[in-house]
Amino acid sequence: MVSSNTGRSRPSIAIVGSGFSGIGLAIALKRAGFTDLTIYDRADDLGGVWRDNTYPGAACDAPSHLYSYSFEPKPDWTRRFAEQPEILDYLRHCAAEYGLSGHFRFRTSITDAEFDTASGRWRLHTAGGETHHHDLLVAACGQLGNPAIPELPGRGDFAGTAFHSARWDHRHDFRDAHVAVVGNGASAIQFVPRIAPAAASLTVFQHGTHWISPKPDRVYPRWRRSLNRRVPAVQRLSRLGVFLWFELVLNPTLVSSHGRRVLSLPVRALCRLALRGVRDPRLRARLTPPHEPGCKRILTSGDYYEALNRPNVDVVDSPITQITRDGVRTADSDHHPVDTIIWATGFRSQDFVAPMRVVGAHGIELGAAWKDGARAYLGMAVPGFPNFFLMYGPNTNVGSGSIVHMLESQASYIVQAARLLASGVRSLDVREDVLDRFDTATQRRLSTSVWNQGGCDSWYLDTDRRNTNNWPGFMTGYRLRTRRLAPSDYHLQR
Repeated sequence: MVSSNTGRSRPSIAIVGSGFSGIGLAIALKRAGFTDLTIYDRADDLGGVWRDNTYPGAACDAPSHLYSYSFEPKPDWTRRFAEQPEILDYLRHCAAEYGLSGHFRFRTSITDAEFDTASGRWRLHTAGGETHHHDLLVAACGQLGNPAIPELPGRGDFAGTAFHSARWDHRHDFRDAHVAVVGNGASAIQFVPRIAPAAASLTVFQHGTHWISPKPDRVYPRWRRSLNRRVPAVQRLSRLGVFLWFELVLNPTLVSSHGRRVLSLPVRALCRLALRGVRDPRLRARLTPPHEPGCKRILTSGDYYEALNRPNVDVVDSPITQITRDGVRTADSDHHPVDTIIWATGFRSQDFVAPMRVVGAHGIELGAAWKDGARAYLGMAVPGFPNFFLMYGPNTNVGSGSIVHMLESQASYIVQAARLLASGVRSLDVREDVLDRFDTATQRRLSTSVWNQGGCDSWYLDTDRRNTNNWPGFMTGYRLRTRRLAPSDYHLQR
């Protein structure tokens, strides 16, 4: 089947991904008057990570009032840190409220996207054999959509049940199960307390340590939700307060050498206070990170440490060397019999457009263009790939704060690109020298950040220790950088 979208008004826009990025951009485009847009998603529903991550206890680690679109506040969040079902319902509400239902193409996996220089359009191929043509292509795939599972010897020989936390097996019965949780990051600290009471034994195989702060979560009482509805300024003030906390207190700890000296001590003290919840002093010592707070994302939990006090829970920090038919073998030669393995091993965070193959104007694949590390101007535009933008692309992650703020900035910028195409511009391709200056300045600022200098390995850094993920400044700084698309930054064809 071939769809050329012939006769439709320019620009015809393709968005790949239906999470916070894709939905937010589609809403911004529709509000700006663009209606010829299609949102492709390989799954059968919208939601992105909030559709995929359904493990017990899945919740946001940024307060709900900030982790939502500024133009669509939700006054009746039931708790300060919303859980997965409520966040997914919020995204569904937003899609319905802004009339996106007719724009989704679910169960449609885009395998290849090729720019056709002759027509100045993108040609998209699907796994089902269809071809679609669009003037503007936006990859809203995100950084946390493709699970990473380590290639350990014997992994395929395991006779029990194994799954990644982002592909949770809800049919699995944990009663009397002997469970191995491989990883101890943001997902594990949420689901371990939920499944530990049912398991016969649960062993956390930790890869490194994390600073974990207390989670000031609470259920919002009915009167507060009613007040938010009746007096919207209350919710706006709450959002502003949380934003300022991240922007003025936590972010300087991460991006500023002076801020680290001044603010890391109280952050460390707060995390050590939470760690006192572990009763065994020897375990506390094993859980205490040697790196600076913020080198990895500071996690929040109100019950993880308490779960580690359970008699059926153990923590192993010897590296895994082999998966056997009935267990896990570690470098200290111990064998740990288990019948269930949960991979809490994160995501392939540098695969910004996977599994889609993107080919630019000169026949160069995006992967080849990024052979020395992913780079994009403002995290969105790559030279040689005209009329192509990324959302949540390289160096747009926030180590502290809400990614939704960054996504709204990107959506506003991409709307400006769509307006250029609507005004008669045939294609816009960011200049190589513009990207070079931006990337050089970005990496220079990152070189003194806690992510690069804090003494840890994290998913922020690629194999060459290049920081391809984080924004080296404040959320407000990014908003200012993206408030206006400068045509002089691009090669324009009319």
